[in-house]
Amino acid sequence: EAGVPFVKVARAWWDSHGQNFETHRELCADLDHAMTALIDDLEQRGLLEQTLIITLGEFGRTPRINASLGRDHFASAWSTSLTGCGIKGGSVYGETDEDGNKVKDGEIKAGDLFATIFDALGIGHETEYYIGSRPIPIVDFGCKPVKEVLA
Repeated sequence: EAGVPFVKVARAWWDSHGQNFETHRELCADLDHAMTALIDDLEQRGLLEQTLIITLGEFGRTPRINASLGRDHFASAWSTSLTGCGIKGGSVYGETDEDGNKVKDGEIKAGDLFATIFDALGIGHETEYYIGSRPIPIVDFGCKPVKEVLA
């Protein structure tokens, strides 16, 4: 409402190399309450259709529990949520194998995620900006949006 185009809200310390279940029980409850309040507020004000909410981390967590009852860093699979403008509500994309060790179906690269985000925001993922005469693409060549989640 104040014309701010981008806001980042971070919650530090999701690292759960030990005591994963207790740590995430608290963290997920906090996130659930905050996300619910934000989405409800934006929807009531008629702003959800022009706001994109992205929830992500830089990697996933191992499917197996370690000796400290935690989960370690895991780059093979992780979750991201997109809510709001340009996104088909309730859609799920991708699947891991039975053990959660690798992506079975619907693997996307970081550039594909960013292409999806840009398209949801109405910014074509093939957009280029220029520094002098040098074109700078906003996503790497060949990256494509995940059409299955776009409204």
